Amino acid sequence: MKQLIISNGFKAHKPHFVIVPLLAQGHTIPAVDMARLLAARGALVSFITTPVNAARIRPVIDQTEAEGLSIRFVELNFPWAEMGLPEGCENVDLVPSKELFKPFFSAISLLREPLELYLRKAEPSPTCIISDYCNFFTAEVAQDLSLPRVIFHGPSCFFILCAYNVCKYDAYEGVDEFEPVVVPNLPQKIETTKAQSPGWFAGGPDWADLRDKALEAEASADGIVINTFYELEPEIIEYYKKTIGKPVWPIGPLSLCNRDLTSKATRGKKSSIDEHQVLSWLDSMEPKSVLYANFGSLVRTKASQLIEIGCGLEASNLPFIWVIKEVDRCPELDEWMSEGFEERTKGRGLTITGWAPQIVILSHPSVGGFMTHCGWNSTLESICAGVPMITWPHFADQFLNEKLIVEVLKIGISVGIKVPYYYIKEGEVPAKREEVERAVASLMDKGEEGERRRERAAVLAEKAQKAMEEGGASHENLTLMIEHVMRSE
Repeated sequence: MKQLIISNGFKAHKPHFVIVPLLAQGHTIPAVDMARLLAARGALVSFITTPVNAARIRPVIDQTEAEGLSIRFVELNFPWAEMGLPEGCENVDLVPSKELFKPFFSAISLLREPLELYLRKAEPSPTCIISDYCNFFTAEVAQDLSLPRVIFHGPSCFFILCAYNVCKYDAYEGVDEFEPVVVPNLPQKIETTKAQSPGWFAGGPDWADLRDKALEAEASADGIVINTFYELEPEIIEYYKKTIGKPVWPIGPLSLCNRDLTSKATRGKKSSIDEHQVLSWLDSMEPKSVLYANFGSLVRTKASQLIEIGCGLEASNLPFIWVIKEVDRCPELDEWMSEGFEERTKGRGLTITGWAPQIVILSHPSVGGFMTHCGWNSTLESICAGVPMITWPHFADQFLNEKLIVEVLKIGISVGIKVPYYYIKEGEVPAKREEVERAVASLMDKGEEGERRRERAAVLAEKAQKAMEEGGASHENLTLMIEHVMRSE
């Protein structure tokens, strides 16, 4: 049998890791990166997905095959019909209404039986299940098969600890959803609200069973891997280790496993624009002069707000790349853009509709700022590139990530959003063009404050790179996780 040789000389039979990501783009992307890292160490990986999600990441699948990595992409049929979901509704961003989110997560739990059936027949036998925190059904599968199980947390450790402590200490008990609350048991004072940071599975009382099952599944896990690096959140990671009482392995930033242009450009799914075209445009700009604006895969932005963003970018008189999701394009927005915006910003503005090669863009020396929704993947990618951020959170972990970026790391400024997007009433615009322009000008400022922010971002970028190199903290943590699992067999 082929031997696994880890960097510290430890030898063992080739392990077989089974990765079960949440069916959401922001969770699947780093899970694929983790699969690549494990396969690069000599492990076999079974990556569990569904037909629709496999089609989305087909360029990545093709890339791993071309590289000769031992990753099996296993497509399980998703039970959308059984839960009354539309045909092909196999990803969080395909759920058409708020009312269908609970059925969607219930459908995910129905993957337990086909997953267990696959694992019982798999050759070689699985060594360990690495499951997204939200996929609590894997706890029963691991127990039935007597397999070690590791939880994968995609968000920041800062968010994970805050969400855990708010729940553990009932911090929101008896308070209004907009009332500031100090998060208990943190190394520094951090305030949030129930509206901004409701925690895991916080859709209301009927979600309590899912939240409780997820907490139980985490408590029974053999350890936790997190897409972060120790030097980014040292105190928070230490607090979390003490709180959770089990091994915690920060193994990120996982995005840094994508080293060549092709893997960077295809991360997530195929880009809507040729990466060479983007690079050519960026090459024509001055260093650190371009503002990049992108709000991720899940956020839905109304035309009225998009128009305000466009006006703010135009008024800044700075070069920009602006990414607009296909689902957000509408006649109102298209009409506004065609009435002079495109002509007035010609040469200094590049608008991309669809999916952008984000790592390629952020890592270009012409990019000096990133207007972001504060999703953790985007945040880490910006940190890895040493690019300061304008923070514009919308929901989930994003408001706490904003606090990490602005208040703890001090590498960003807030545009001023206070409530999640689903609290915004029809006709309201959370940030007007003047606020957008002001935030862009402040972030891209060449004065002393702006330089200090850029210096801090550059230091973190260097630490991120070192963490993932052989001998770095994240590289060693992956080794420790593999060894721990192998001893648990």
